[in-house]
Amino acid sequence: MGGPSERGVEVRGTTCRVWEKGEGAPIGFLAGLGGLANWTPFLDVLAKTRRVVAPSLPGFPGGGRGHDALDTHLDWLLAVRDLISGAGLDGADLVGVSLGGSFAAEMAAIWPASVRRLVLISPLGIYDEARPVTDVWAQRPGTQGQLYVADPAKLDAVSVMPEGEDEGEWQILGIRANEAGARILWPLSDTGLGSRLGRIDQPTLVLWGEADQVVPVSYADTFAEAIGPSATVQHLAGVGHLAEIDAPEAVAAAVLAHCA
Repeated sequence: MGGPSERGVEVRGTTCRVWEKGEGAPIGFLAGLGGLANWTPFLDVLAKTRRVVAPSLPGFPGGGRGHDALDTHLDWLLAVRDLISGAGLDGADLVGVSLGGSFAAEMAAIWPASVRRLVLISPLGIYDEARPVTDVWAQRPGTQGQLYVADPAKLDAVSVMPEGEDEGEWQILGIRANEAGARILWPLSDTGLGSRLGRIDQPTLVLWGEADQVVPVSYADTFAEAIGPSATVQHLAGVGHLAEIDAPEAVAAAVLAHCA
């Protein structure tokens, strides 16, 4: 299969990349920690039957430099809302993983008409001091990826520098994404999302890898209980925080079944 098409959406003075591939009903994807540097096997599986739309947040790969102008969580929420709308995803199914999962949940809670069905894959955004979330910004340089997946080789495969990219600029993109993630989540990855989860009434799948080293798998039940009867939980054995990287086929099958 070929690569995605690309277009841009203006969000608060910066151009954010939107990748799109496939045909059929649209399904949006908000990437996790580190952003979306390359199109992935998971997105290819979804694109066999759905039109996949993957917008990039400010500061992350493809998202420009506008993250440094987003000073509050409200700033970020409004930027994501503008990005979702500009990408043509109003009223579509929405999948969010990790950091993207926290924003997907916020969109469903605050702007319910913007989301039809919701999939949250190991979302961040809440914190329980009895079960602390790992501080990914306190890790030694170059070791974060080992926390994100059960099989680091799979993460390496979707993180390769694209052909023709400048190596120095590629490294800067990674640093910028790390900074943008920290601006949203550091130090406790608690954005106050827990107080808004009860507003979500869309059918919601909470999907969690049992080998998640970033957020304890018990948070799956915490999210589902806070959302209420519209939420269901599914665990994946041997799968890490970025479940769609570790198990693209299994995660895609779960997403497509839920969003049918």
